[in-house]
Amino acid sequence: MKIQREVVLPDPGQSFRLFRPSLKNFFYWHYHPEYELVYVEAATGIRHVGQHISSYQESDLVLIGPNIPHLNFDYGLKTEYKQIVVQLRENFLGNAFADTPELFSIHKLFEKSIYGISFTGKTKSLIAERLKQMQQLNHFDQLLMLLNIFQELAISDEATVLNEQDTSVKLFLNDKIRMGAVYKYIHANYNESPDVNHIAANVHLSTAAFCRYFKRQTKMTFTDFVNQYRITQAKTLLLQDKSVSETCYGVGFESLSYFNKLFKKITGENPSDFKRKYLRQKQLKV
Repeated sequence: MKIQREVVLPDPGQSFRLFRPSLKNFFYWHYHPEYELVYVEAATGIRHVGQHISSYQESDLVLIGPNIPHLNFDYGLKTEYKQIVVQLRENFLGNAFADTPELFSIHKLFEKSIYGISFTGKTKSLIAERLKQMQQLNHFDQLLMLLNIFQELAISDEATVLNEQDTSVKLFLNDKIRMGAVYKYIHANYNESPDVNHIAANVHLSTAAFCRYFKRQTKMTFTDFVNQYRITQAKTLLLQDKSVSETCYGVGFESLSYFNKLFKKITGENPSDFKRKYLRQKQLKV
């Protein structure tokens, strides 16, 4: 369950890899020296890039720099989803980024990607359409489209940097916690009462040492991490048309008022409004 190094091979006859991964229930906490652009469409899911942990809703578009540990965006999904990923080496165009003034903006985008960058709004919608179109093009036109995509990302003002510092793999190689063990335990027990003492013993640390280390690695307390996971699961149940009370108790909360308060704190809206808005959007699309 420890962090894994992914070996990335470009598609035959190309300088990059374009594919549709489907891992779903497989926990893949990994890194690679290549840049990665991920687009995923799903009701809701977990975004874990470096030390940043949050959830996304409906879709997500993230650029991840070299050697940044990240979790597969389809981990634990219980609903249908679609995913497109582009992976490319830093020098996939040789020295073009350093030597070509027209590519300067993309060069700066790649430098910033070591922190992980999430894109929203019109930028996300535009890039999603272009990624889907890319799959129908020949190799040369795919390359031109990819450069166009990176230029759009480079000039976008709808970007959010996910980490405050470089979180490349050197910070995680000696990960005593084994994030896989943490996720596996929480996934199996989030609807009950995950015990920090149990997981600390499981990774061979004292409870106090585990809590300190976990906070340093994730910028969250273990309790906050569990609550974030529970709320992500709660979104899935609400989107499956479960009632707010069913959802509350289904993800392990004993107090409906506390669940409502925490849900709003994490998502910015209360559960009933979240459910109502999503169902209304779903009806409009039909």
